[in-house]
Amino acid sequence: MRRVRRLTLFGRIVLANAVVVASAAALLAATPYGVSYPATARDLVILTAAVTVMIVIDGLLVRRALAPFERLRDSMRRMDPVRPGLRLEVGRSGGEMAELAQGFNEMADRLEAERRVSTRAALEGREAERRTVARELHDEVGQTLTALLAQLERSVRRAPPELQDELAEAQEVARASLQDVRRVVTRLRPDTLEDLGLVSALRALARRISDQTGLPIAHDLDPHLPALDSQAELVVYRIAQEAITNAVRHANATRVNLSVDCDDHGVTLLVSDDGTGFGPRDGPMNGIRGMHERALLVGGTLLVGERAGGGVEVTLHVPILEAHQ
Repeated sequence: MRRVRRLTLFGRIVLANAVVVASAAALLAATPYGVSYPATARDLVILTAAVTVMIVIDGLLVRRALAPFERLRDSMRRMDPVRPGLRLEVGRSGGEMAELAQGFNEMADRLEAERRVSTRAALEGREAERRTVARELHDEVGQTLTALLAQLERSVRRAPPELQDELAEAQEVARASLQDVRRVVTRLRPDTLEDLGLVSALRALARRISDQTGLPIAHDLDPHLPALDSQAELVVYRIAQEAITNAVRHANATRVNLSVDCDDHGVTLLVSDDGTGFGPRDGPMNGIRGMHERALLVGGTLLVGERAGGGVEVTLHVPILEAHQ
């Protein structure tokens, strides 16, 4: 059997056909039956039945020979680029099947490595662009609005009474615009993450979104998280931000739960809501894929699914590697 498994696809098919032909020849030699000329109707019926049996047996043998390739095809279909690490089993007996599986696994390794590098470059470029936009908003638009507010305050004090109401209204509009700019800057560049760490940044994120939307966000954050590098902390923060934003915009949720804890294996982020699940959520699918891509950068595992009691649950596990400590 080991020698048969090591045969190539061509060899397996030839062997199957040879077995059928040899069996038919042996059966013909062992029986006294012969075909007259010209063939009678009885002879044609017997020949037709014999050929049919040979074709069926040959088909079964060829199908059995091709079965490993069908299993290989099914395994390839189950592989998902956003869930790396899945590989095809390489048979111990070797042969063409094992070589094909090994070649596919090597190709998957190269593709995952290249995808990780390209995704890291794309996300780092996106973060750099966020920082640039935030800096320009803060330094240019923010300062301009601040100067405008100061000028309006002076104008309100000097203006005649009939113009003070209009100037005060313009002042309130400028103040609201300045607050909007600061809010956008905070969303683009999480300064608290760099200054105070991951736990404080997540706590500030939950408080800010809750104040803006009125949605209660309960958080349970372990204050004794292990030290992660800046890339891993940013991944956890952005995935939490995306998950909460999806719950606010698309889920019609009345409550969101945010928790982060750690064990000997890594850090786990959990964001859940009591919304409508994935039914009306056609929009955030690209966001979910983006979360998967971010998780890949730090070797993390991301699971997104519906809760038993309704709503969506996002779980991110980031392993503690030496590079993160």
